[in-house]
Order: sequence, then structure tokens, then C-alpha cells
Amino acid sequence: MTSREIREAFLTFFKNKGHQIVPSAPVVVKNDPTLMFTNAGMNQFKDIFLGEARAQYPRVADTQRCLRVSGKHNDLDEVGIDTYHHTLFEMLGNWSFGDYFKKDAIAWAWELLTEVYQLDKDRLYVTIFEGDETDGLPRDEEAYGFWKTFVAEDRILLGNKKDNFWEMGDTGPCGPCSEIHVDCRPEEERKAVDGKNLVNADHPQVIEIWNLVFMQFNRQKDGSLKPLPAQHVDTGMGFERLVRVIQGKTSNYDTDVFQPMIGYIAQRAGTPYGSNEQTDIAMRVLADHIRAISFAIADGQLPSNNKAGYVIRRILRRAARYAYTFLGFKEPFLHELVPLLAKQFEGVFDELIAQQDFVQKVVLEEEQSFLRTLVTGVQRFESYTAENRTVAGDFAFELYDTFGFPIDLTELLAREKGLHVDMAGFHEALEVQKNRSRAATAVDTGDWVVLQDTEQVDFVGYDRLECATALLKYRKVTTKGKDQYQLVLSVTPFYAEGGGQVGDTGWLTDADTGESLSIIDTKKENGLIVHYTQTLPSTPHATFHAKVDAAKRHDAENNHSATHLLHAALKQVLGSHVNQKGSLVNQDYLRFDFSHFAKLADEELQEIERLVNAKIRANIPLKEERQVPYQQAIEAGVTALFGEKYGDYVRVVTFDDDFSKELCGGTHVRATGQIGFFKIISESAVAAGVRRIEAITGARAEQFIHDQVVAVEKIKALLNNPKDVVPALERLLEENSLLKKEVERAVADKALRLKDELAAKAVQINGVNVITERVALPNADAIKTLAYALKGQVENLFLVLGAEINGKPSLTVAIAEHLVNERGWNAGAIVRELAREIQGGGGGQPFFATAGGKDASGLDRALAKSKEIVIS
Repeated sequence: MTSREIREAFLTFFKNKGHQIVPSAPVVVKNDPTLMFTNAGMNQFKDIFLGEARAQYPRVADTQRCLRVSGKHNDLDEVGIDTYHHTLFEMLGNWSFGDYFKKDAIAWAWELLTEVYQLDKDRLYVTIFEGDETDGLPRDEEAYGFWKTFVAEDRILLGNKKDNFWEMGDTGPCGPCSEIHVDCRPEEERKAVDGKNLVNADHPQVIEIWNLVFMQFNRQKDGSLKPLPAQHVDTGMGFERLVRVIQGKTSNYDTDVFQPMIGYIAQRAGTPYGSNEQTDIAMRVLADHIRAISFAIADGQLPSNNKAGYVIRRILRRAARYAYTFLGFKEPFLHELVPLLAKQFEGVFDELIAQQDFVQKVVLEEEQSFLRTLVTGVQRFESYTAENRTVAGDFAFELYDTFGFPIDLTELLAREKGLHVDMAGFHEALEVQKNRSRAATAVDTGDWVVLQDTEQVDFVGYDRLECATALLKYRKVTTKGKDQYQLVLSVTPFYAEGGGQVGDTGWLTDADTGESLSIIDTKKENGLIVHYTQTLPSTPHATFHAKVDAAKRHDAENNHSATHLLHAALKQVLGSHVNQKGSLVNQDYLRFDFSHFAKLADEELQEIERLVNAKIRANIPLKEERQVPYQQAIEAGVTALFGEKYGDYVRVVTFDDDFSKELCGGTHVRATGQIGFFKIISESAVAAGVRRIEAITGARAEQFIHDQVVAVEKIKALLNNPKDVVPALERLLEENSLLKKEVERAVADKALRLKDELAAKAVQINGVNVITERVALPNADAIKTLAYALKGQVENLFLVLGAEINGKPSLTVAIAEHLVNERGWNAGAIVRELAREIQGGGGGQPFFATAGGKDASGLDRALAKSKEIVIS
């Protein structure tokens, strides 16, 4: 079977078992502060397991793109080295939400593996939970009993809590699991050593293939377990491993999932795969990493220096480094793999082929940037090792953190020079950074205190800004030592942050006592609307009145609706390739990121602005459709955003059927006239292929125009009210430029006149002509001109000049080149030492350096100190 047939067989099997086949969620996670990336198939169903949302279907199945390169699931350094670790992988899964449980999950898993995929039953082993005294949990006899109907008892193995009890995190849903392992060893090895002794022993050919998790409990903050109200099934099977087993390969990379890509890399590198261990590793790295990079970018995560973006940049740079170092690619190459990948997943994950050009452009520019950084880093390494015989841990970490050097590259460069890397010091520096990062993001979340046990939460904020409500549950959250509370209301008018729009703020008032507390933010966590407060209500069981800050909501709506008009205008003016890549909408301004590969011309910006304001003046009424079938909306030409997870039913927001129709969950104006006025205030680059427009609307746009008019009037007054201010200002600037040039010539002349005066003051000390003087020159360029003129006139010169420039002290050191070589003097080191006297610092080349400082009274001390250097 081909990999495509294997994937389709899985989905068809479970569809025939009554499962709804759902699409993969984006690999980039939103609305979940605990995750950056989707790292398991269950992530998109987390809110169902947490009891925070109802399941739309009792049974579902899918293939989910997963990324494991951060947190406890960090396989990055293993990828390519072995033959089965990956950054991005597919996880095949089937779920039951309170429907079937262990009996059916086990029976269907066995049926699929042995009857559909026809795996050899004699090569399969299963594990069950052996129990745990700490949690008071017995052995999973129920799973054991079901497995006995399919598997010989000596192939049913007991697993400990680490291997056979699955937990979402420190708290939350959990339960025993049953793993299926397959022994892929040759027959003679199987006869020599029983496979059951190698299960969960990290043997590369005896591997877990499928994990069946039985969600039965909820782990509390105090560590105790409470039974869940409903029992669920959550299974995950690694697609790449499954293909390897079915196709009879000993490596995931030998299957048709990776071989077409590896074949292309080998052909371009001119090195056959399988001919050299190091180049084989490099090819596996490239074939794996391009998948993670491409799908993350397609799902909306651009490489950057922060959080998830930094993870993607690290993966990309690791791949580029392997291509450069071991495969001989001195020019960007990774971007060439994007079209191959897009074609491979066409019909499976179409997000990539729909954005192929954009993804390829981003990867290319990131490669170009890194190759420049790589050269700089190597130069830094060469400079460092010229003076040091051991590579210190903090320096190795600097290369890793600043230049993107994996530690193995630093070790490789060091070995080539016969040097040792202080690995203990490197790991210590790395751990300090990790601890700093953990401390910055540490959140201590308490258990929910449940007042009313119901899943029904109604959002009425599209239609109302206030309503009566009740408190369903609350919990305390501590971030950086600061306590806040999260409240869940039965009915809420508060919009939770999403789609770029900030969350509502407002008030929650006790209807009986009048006690009021501020809602300081509203967010969505795993589908649950959570209201943030500084304090708890005194009477949690009361009836409350919830009220949104109407003025803030009104301004945010102006900006949000303006982004829809802007998006449509950009497509009309620039082309259909424009797609939203991010946005921020608050009460003050809007920020809109979009795919485009060139800076916008003034004429384009003017046309975009004109078009948006024309739609505002047209006062187009909002057309809002709720609960529209997703596929129906897409077929009708509605704009959907890449990287968003849409349900089967969506909300469509339209301003003119022929202009702007988008899927959107945010709040909007009732008619475009409410926006008032739209003004672009900046356009800039964000990343490769991504531009950013910032704009304002309504009263703020009006104030901006007013301020600009006032500024122009002041300029006109300063220019004696010319009829046309622009030519008058141009003439003034031209006159100013001419005057500046005259001043610069005068200063240069003064510097040259000083040359002879200072040359005459040269004092010979130990065979060196020494000049240490204060000079009155207005800028650093004049002093530099003077210093170089003196070097040309005075032989064996050691020169130190002190000056005050705009009230700040400065020092300049110039030394004849042969003195640098013969006496070992270094102007950079000397000026740094002298700068201590003026409370400053500086540096430069061995023969010329400068320094600045804060204390001008120390100039004379610095000049005196400089003579001591020559004397000593």
C-alpha cells in the first residue's frame, strides 16, 4: 500500500464505523495559553474533554498535523540522527465522546491492524495499565479482559504509570491507556530474543504504533483524581511509523512519505542517499524540517525571534546549516522543496498548495538571512579561537542564541581546530535561559470552583451589551506573583479576544446589593469564555447584571469593520494573492498584516484609502448570517483565513455582496457609516512577503487630520505664510544644506590649522613622539580628520586627543601602525582604559579608536594617564 492508500484506509474504516471525518486543526494553536503548537490529535477536542463544550458528533476521526519541538515533547536534536524521530508528523486518531469505550476501541484497533492492514499478529504486543498505589488505581482488568479475546495472554504486558497512564498535564482529564507495539526485527533476531522483553525498551525496531487512551478521570490541583461525568476514548497512531511497518521498512525515512523528497535532495547535492552517514543525516533533516517549516508558515506562524516564531526559525536554521555544512549548498536551497511538499499533500492538506508561492518566498528570505548570519558567526568563532584554546560554555551559548548555531556545529568547528568545548558551561547557560523563560511565563492555576454544573453558556454580545446572568464557576490564577480570578457566566455580552479583536471590558454588578467589580479582560480558553477580574463577588450565588464598556466596544467595532473593508480594498488594488496574515483590533487603532512582496507605492496607498472611505460614505448595512454550513460559505466565495480552525457552521459578515464577505466571529458596526473616516498612518515590512498597515478610524482619525492641519499652519507661519508652503520649505532646506557645508569646510580648515600647532608640541618619550592635548573642535569627524593628518605628518606617533562635544567628553587614540606591531599597543584597549576616567567606554581598531563618556572633568586625568602608558 502507498502512504496515501494507508491514510485513506484508516479514514474509510472509521467512517464505516459511524465516525465523522473532521479536518486537521492548524498546527499553530490559538486560544490556549498552555500550547504553542498542536502536539497531539486530541488538542482540537480539548474543550470537550474539559467539559467546556458539547461534542458536535459522538464519534470522530481524522489525521492531524502535529509539531513536537518545544516543552517536554522536544525531539528536535534527535531528528535526522535516528530514523524515526520527526518534528512535524501526522497522527491518525479516532475519538468517542461519551459514546463507545474500551470494548469497541480495542476491537476496532485490532480489526484495522490485522484485517485491513494485514499486519502479522505474531509481531504485535499490547500493554495495559498495571495500576498505581499512590493514586489508588487497580490494574486495568477491563482492558485486559477485552484484549484476551484477540491476543495470547503472554503478549498482554503490564505498563507502569509513565507508559500506560495518559495525562493532559499536571491537572485535567486523564486515564489508563493501552498501547499496541510491533516487532519489526528480522525473523532470526525474533527467535533469539523474545520481543516482549524489548517493548518500551527504546529498541529502534520494536516500536509503539498505536495508543488507546481511556479518559476516565480528572486530575485535581491537589493531585487527587475525580471520575469524569462521561467516559471518552482518545487514540493516536503515528502515520509515518504505520507506513514504515506496512511497507516493511526499517526506517520511516525509507518509505514513500520521505523518499521522493530525499531523492530530490540527493540529486541536487550530487550525493546518493545511503553512501555516507553524515550526508544521510543531513538529507533526513532537510526532508523532515521542511514539513514543519512549511505547514507552520501556511498556518500563520512566521519565523521570528519570539515564542512560536523563534521555534520555527530554529528549525529552519538547523536545516539550512545541515544543507550548508554537509551537503555543500552555499546558496539557499530549502525553498526549492516547498513545491514538492505542496504537491505531495494536495488533497490531504490543501493549505500548503494554496499558499505555495508565499511560503516559498518566506523560506527563501529566511535562508538568505541565516546564511549571512552563519558567515558572521563563523567569523566570530575564528576570531574567538585565535585567542582562546578552549571554547567556553558562555561563548558556545552566544553562538547558539545569537547566531543560531546548534551546539553540534560549534563542536564540529572546534574539533577541526583540535579544541575542546565546555559542554557543562553551555548547558548551564542554556538552563539559565530556560528558567528565565519559564519564570516569565509561569502561571499557577487553581481548580475550578463549580457553583452550577452545566455546559450551557450563552454569548449574546452580538445583539446586547448588557444582560442578567449567573456565575457558573470561578478559579484563581497567579501570574508573576499577581493574583487574578477567572469567572464563567451563564450568559455573557462580553466578547472574548479572538480574530485579532481584543476582549471586552466592563462591569459585573450584584443585582441585590449593588456591589460592582470590573471585568478587566475577556478571553477564550479551549472554547470557554473566561472573564478576568481582580476580586471575587462577595455573594457568588447572586443574580448579576453584566455590562460591557460600550464606548470601548464601539471604537473596537469601528476598527474591526474597517479591517474587512481594508482587506477587500487590498485585494482589489494589489491583486487576489493578498491574504490576511494577522491583525490587531482595539479601541485605539487597527493593525493589519497581509501577504504581498513589495513596498506599497504612495499611489497604491492613496487608492486603498480612497476605496475604503468610499465604502464608509456609502453607509453599507451589515449583513450577518449565523450558522451557515462551512462548505456552503466557501462555495459561495466567502473569504476564509488560513490558520483558523472553523467548525461545520460559521458566521458570515458581509459589507456589500460584491465587495467584502468574510468568515468572522468578531463584533461589527451596523452600517459602515458608523466608522466615520479611515486613515492609514503607516505601511511597513513585517517579515518576508508580509506587509503591515496601521490605521485609525472615527474620532481618532479626525483628530489625526486636525493635528496635521495645525502642524502645516505652524510651518506656514514660520515661513512667513507663503502661498505655496512646499517650494518655500524646499528653498529653506537647500539654503540650510549650503550653510552646513560652509560650516563643515570651516571646521575642517580649523582642524588642519591645529595640525601644525599640535605637531610642534610633540614630546619624544622612549623613542616615541607623544601628543596628548585637549582640542576645541565641534564634532568627531573633525577630530578624526585632525588625527589622521597628524599621523601623516609625525613619525612614530602616539596621539591622544580630548574634547568636549555638545557638553559630552570624548577621547581619540591614534598610534602609528609599526608601533602597534612592535610594542603590542592596541588603541581600542587603551581608549577603553582611559575612558574609565570620564565614566564611559569605547573601542575601535588597534591603530585608531574612540570613546565617549559622562564626566568631562576627567579629561585631564585621562590625558595624563595616557603618558604613563608610553613611559611604562
